[in-house]
Amino acid sequence: MTAKDFRRIALSLPETEERAHMNHPDFRVGRKIFATLGYPDRSRGMVKLSPEEQHYFSKDCPDVFVPVKGAWGRRGATSVHLKAAKKEIVSKAILAAWRNTAPKRLLTGSVC
Repeated sequence: MTAKDFRRIALSLPETEERAHMNHPDFRVGRKIFATLGYPDRSRGMVKLSPEEQHYFSKDCPDVFVPVKGAWGRRGATSVHLKAAKKEIVSKAILAAWRNTAPKRLLTGSVC
């Protein structure tokens, strides 16, 4: 998977916009970040999962998903190793992060 693939998947979700945060791209819905690219380096992305989702993604794909260190990681921030990732699993993680962040009015309609 490439950063371009990650970006395309994130931007395909309703009302998602790309902005920048601390000099790297982020993806927001309802003005809240649900994913980022390029931190701590260009080979990574990040998705904001629930701690339970993080556990399962990390357990099922440990070469792809790793909890971010510190408090952010304990709350579900999960690093994505892009080169090791398959589009299908990262799409699921990005969708989960989007659903965790999106306003309730967006969740009542069908997504993906």
